[in-house]
Amino acid sequence: MNRERALALVKEQITERRYIHTLGVMESAIELAELYGADTKKAELAAIFHDYAKFRPKEEMEQIIIAEKMAPDLLRYNMELWHAPVGAYLVKKEAGITDAEILDAIAYHTSGRVGMSLLDKVIYLADYIEPGRSFPGVEEVRQTAKQNLDHAVIQALRNTVAFLMKRNQAIYPDTFNTYNDLIMNLKEKM
Repeated sequence: MNRERALALVKEQITERRYIHTLGVMESAIELAELYGADTKKAELAAIFHDYAKFRPKEEMEQIIIAEKMAPDLLRYNMELWHAPVGAYLVKKEAGITDAEILDAIAYHTSGRVGMSLLDKVIYLADYIEPGRSFPGVEEVRQTAKQNLDHAVIQALRNTVAFLMKRNQAIYPDTFNTYNDLIMNLKEKM
C-alpha cells in the first residue's frame, strides 16, 4: 500500500490533531529506520497505522479483545493500551495489511514486549519522540535515539513507568517485562 492511500485511510479514523501526530511519527520512524537499518517502507506503514483504532468506541475495542482472544488482562488496565492490539487487528481486517512485522509493531507500540524486533523498537520510539511531543525527558530521549536505539527505548520505558507511578496508575506487566528484557540483553552484551 502506498503512503497516500494509507494516510487517506487513517485520516478517516482519527482527529486532525492525531493525524498531525501520525505524520510526525511517520517522519521519525523513517529516520530511525534509516539510521538503524530497519525496512523503511514497513516503518512508514506501521507508523501511519499505529493509532488506527485510537478513537474506536470502548465497547467495540472491548468486544474485539474478547472475541479475538487477545490478552484478557488488557481489560484490567488503562484502555489507552487497547488501541494498539485492536488497531493491529483492524488494520489487517479493514486495510488488508497482512505483514506480521508491521502488525506486531502496531500491536506493541504502547506496551512494548519481550523480544522486541527492530521494527517494534523503531515504532515504539518514533511514537514517543515525534516532533510534536513536548514533555519532561523527551529531548534527552531524542538525543539518545541518535546514538543508541536500545538505550533510547529503555529511557522511554523508564520515563513512562515513572510518569504512571507518579499518577498512581497501574503499569501493564508487558511494559516492565520489556524494560527488564532490554536491560538484561544489554548486560549480556557487555
